[in-house]
Amino acid sequence: MEKKIRLALIAGGKSGEREVSLAGANGVEKALNPEKYEVRRYDAATDLARLAADAGKIDAAFVLLHGPLGEDGTMQGFLDLLGIPYQGAGVLGSALAMDKNLAKILYKQAGLTVAAWEMAEPEDQENPRRLLEHLSLPVVIKPIRQGSSLGMSVARNEEELAQGLAKAFAFDSEVMVEEYVRGREITVGVLGNKEITALPIVEIIPGEEFAFFDYQAKYQPGASREVCPADLPPEVTAKAQEIALAAHRVLQLKGYSRTDMIVAGDSIYVLETNTIPGMTPTSLLPQAAAAHGLSFPALLDRLIELALAGR
Repeated sequence: MEKKIRLALIAGGKSGEREVSLAGANGVEKALNPEKYEVRRYDAATDLARLAADAGKIDAAFVLLHGPLGEDGTMQGFLDLLGIPYQGAGVLGSALAMDKNLAKILYKQAGLTVAAWEMAEPEDQENPRRLLEHLSLPVVIKPIRQGSSLGMSVARNEEELAQGLAKAFAFDSEVMVEEYVRGREITVGVLGNKEITALPIVEIIPGEEFAFFDYQAKYQPGASREVCPADLPPEVTAKAQEIALAAHRVLQLKGYSRTDMIVAGDSIYVLETNTIPGMTPTSLLPQAAAAHGLSFPALLDRLIELALAGR
């Protein structure tokens, strides 16, 4: 009988996405084949000393943390120090993808299309007019290092912009304001280490009551509709998949990623890239993997194989 892989499943943590992370970890643990894996659970908020003590008895880690202190390179650096391989991006790629401003600069340098944006200053909360010298309303306000659309809002006038800035600065010391692009929201998964493959595209259709795919639209059952594979012309599908591969490469990612985009007319705008996408069986990347022929347990097996195959 083959020896079981001793897997550390790391979830929880201290970010605003703690509950999403724990729910995802429960789904992952259920889907992992108990004949193949010996799973040990660790909460990044309370169990780091235990994880360090157990490092010699762990073959690989599956990191299911979202947001700061989990998806931004800090946990990846900790695991590197402990000599534990893990799925997904390393320190550099995680940090780059997490910083929406740096990621957009890199996308732009790689020739990808992004919405016009400005970085906000705290004083802009009192007088946001400076931001509108180079940007047209409506705009999207985002804390640059949060996921799940936490602290994010859409402003259609100066007053809403001031309110949105106050909300975003409560989540992060750095806040981005970008022009709102109206179009079809899609997301494209990428799988692989050196050889990477773009997965079938998922289109996200938020309910009419949502201005955008916000936290509630993401996690409230039935709030949004997802179509996979997306009903797009073949040339748009091919272009979006190429863009996802380019974004994955420019951010120095490994294992897997999921890049969110807006299709607007003939253009495809890159929004951001997720290095630890949601991992419940109905999450966007697992849906795309299923359309590609990988069941949820098979996707998890593949990600762990990629982790063990080396960085």
